[in-house]
Amino acid sequence: QLQLVESGGGLVQPGGSLRLSCAASGSTLDYYTITWFRQAPGKEREGVSCISGSGGSTKYADSVKGRFTISRDNAKNTVYLQMNSLKPEDTAVYYCAAGPRTTVQVMCVLSRVRVGFWGQGTQVTVSS
Repeated sequence: QLQLVESGGGLVQPGGSLRLSCAASGSTLDYYTITWFRQAPGKEREGVSCISGSGGSTKYADSVKGRFTISRDNAKNTVYLQMNSLKPEDTAVYYCAAGPRTTVQVMCVLSRVRVGFWGQGTQVTVSS
């Protein structure tokens, strides 16, 4: 069974930066599309960024484009989300999710439909 553990969340001031990590165990991550989702209290979970298994395809929600960067290091079985120029509205629990698993390059999409595994989440709070 694939297990995902997020880390790197915390409290930062507006304009600050954080780097989130999603570390996998139980299986290799190289064939999995990975998507970062976030959920604030009282709001629905939304996709913020995704990356294909090889890293060749990435996508960002309009709200984070230009500020966030997703990357992966398959040798370390880890996916990262670099978050810069953080805003209070970025405050949420951030989750990484794996799926679909494919052996050919695909375009990733910001959707929960093909997600198979979820991490436990890490809290990001942007406040002065």
